[in-house]
Amino acid sequence: MKSQLSYDVPLSNLEFVASKMLPPEAQKKIQCWIRSRHLICSGNFFVFETVDYSAVERFSDCVIALGGTIISVDPVDKIWMGDHRQVILYRAKASLHTPCHTLKQYWIKYGGFRSRFDPQD
Repeated sequence: MKSQLSYDVPLSNLEFVASKMLPPEAQKKIQCWIRSRHLICSGNFFVFETVDYSAVERFSDCVIALGGTIISVDPVDKIWMGDHRQVILYRAKASLHTPCHTLKQYWIKYGGFRSRFDPQD
């Protein structure tokens, strides 16, 4: 007799099952990043900038859940946080394969052309 907690999933696939995200949740997270100016749209690509590498991993999960791909993740610059601490700024570039995706329309309405980490002129 099987327990209610047993699964027919091999142990090697458990990490994949646990990290799977549903598209509505992924879309809400991406919309939040658009409003906070962490995520901008540049041509057909979405560019995500943050100082937290775990946020880059969450962004990657969201893009994959929506059917897109991550093109690159690069450390761009070191920025000062306060007087004594420097942190690395990461930039992730992604493509969502669908030109009329609702996220692009959302970015047009609520987003900006500059991220929150762009230097002020």
